[in-house]
Amino acid sequence: MPTTWNRSPEEFHKIYVANTDAFYRVGNAGLAKELDEFMTKCALGLWGRAGSINERHVEMANQIYSRSQPQPKWLLWSLTGAACGEDAFLPPVFFWNMAESDAKRGTETSRTFSRMLTNILLYLAAVDDDVTYSEAAFITECTDRLTAICDTTGVRKSREGLNPLDFVTSGEPSFQEKHPVQVQTSGGEKAPEAAKVEEEKKPDFDELMEQLEDLVGLEEVKKDIKNLMNLVKVRKLRQANDLPVPPMSLHMVFMGNPGTGKTTVARLVSGLYAAIGVLSKGQLVEVDRSGLVAGYVGQTALKTQEVIKSALGGVLFIDEAYSLSSGGENDFGREAIETILKAMEDHRDDLIVIVAGYTGPMENFLTSNPGLESRFNKYFFFPDYNGEQLMAIFRKQCEKNSYTLTEETEKAAVAMFTQLYEERSENFGNGRDVRNCFEDMIVRQANRVAAMDAPTKEDLMTVLPEDLQEPDEEETAAEEAGADNAPAEEAPVEPEA
Repeated sequence: MPTTWNRSPEEFHKIYVANTDAFYRVGNAGLAKELDEFMTKCALGLWGRAGSINERHVEMANQIYSRSQPQPKWLLWSLTGAACGEDAFLPPVFFWNMAESDAKRGTETSRTFSRMLTNILLYLAAVDDDVTYSEAAFITECTDRLTAICDTTGVRKSREGLNPLDFVTSGEPSFQEKHPVQVQTSGGEKAPEAAKVEEEKKPDFDELMEQLEDLVGLEEVKKDIKNLMNLVKVRKLRQANDLPVPPMSLHMVFMGNPGTGKTTVARLVSGLYAAIGVLSKGQLVEVDRSGLVAGYVGQTALKTQEVIKSALGGVLFIDEAYSLSSGGENDFGREAIETILKAMEDHRDDLIVIVAGYTGPMENFLTSNPGLESRFNKYFFFPDYNGEQLMAIFRKQCEKNSYTLTEETEKAAVAMFTQLYEERSENFGNGRDVRNCFEDMIVRQANRVAAMDAPTKEDLMTVLPEDLQEPDEEETAAEEAGADNAPAEEAPVEPEA
């Protein structure tokens, strides 16, 4: 059958051996048999997510064997049955042992293994012409589970825990770049086979993903972003190997209430796309209706074009995008939409547009123009923060600005944010409300400390319960009324002369 994968099975075997040999140099060559079996299980799980097994998968499965190990002899029926039996990814026992050994010795063999596994899976995902989102999600699942084990065993020496997103899709040199295969040149010298690193400094993938992980809540959003990055990585790999890549829109829709982190995530996404080479710069240009629409005929297109020009190479983030389509047929906002749609087509290789706003109005916005609905197919929902998450945001702001909460203040703050969440209205501000509470707290604390004769450093840092909220009006009125009704002191009686 004809194939479009320009690497033969034998060439993939060389890639596999290069990766495993490099691992054995820092690990244990005695694990070859177990490692090959585990790699095959991962390949079966990956292809199982693709939905079907074909002869091409059989050819590649028969090339998964380390140097000096026997070559497997899969047939289509046996590979299909084995793939159906692989339901979930389970880390092997030898990986746990490696992680424990790393924790004791301060080494990172298990981290190296994780990168090697992801590198090989990315090649295997690019075998056929249909790279699915499920395959990218499977690679993310494998990586997350392995790094979670490293996290529990404390591989990372520089700080507690392990960066859970430190894998091959990062900006760090790949496994093969760290351990290049040496080939003989015509002059007798040895030269690395790995690709040259771009001289231009790109945003650091690891740092950006760590910032994403540090965000409070948004677990589903984080997971979807990781899956998307893996999927894009596979697409880039296929393009590098002259393979066809199905059309894919990278534009996004962020839906949710204000203060849920939409702008923050958009800024991180722009940097992540630049780090993996999808965008040339990675800047975020944030606008709303006022930044796109002018007051006179013909000026809106020019104004919008200037904004698009500044966003080329990065992400154009349009907040409250639904306002562009809410003014009727003759509204200038529709002119801005048409200009943006044209730019999305003209600059599809170096411009990503993210539209954001409330869920209901955004759904109406996307159906207001056929071009919008066809270009935006990735939806991210940002839920409201609950009371516990609001408290976590508040606590981070206090720590960042060197404010300490007493035990009583901590309890009072938890109760305050729980009540804030439970009694929230349609205009709930989420993180914005937390920021307002924090700024009000600073003012009250400053007023209290300023009244002290000689406040200490601890006084300047400590937050008391009364700093969190203004006294309740009813309580204040009761206290004042009590003071007014208190019996007056009798004046002393002057003795008679």
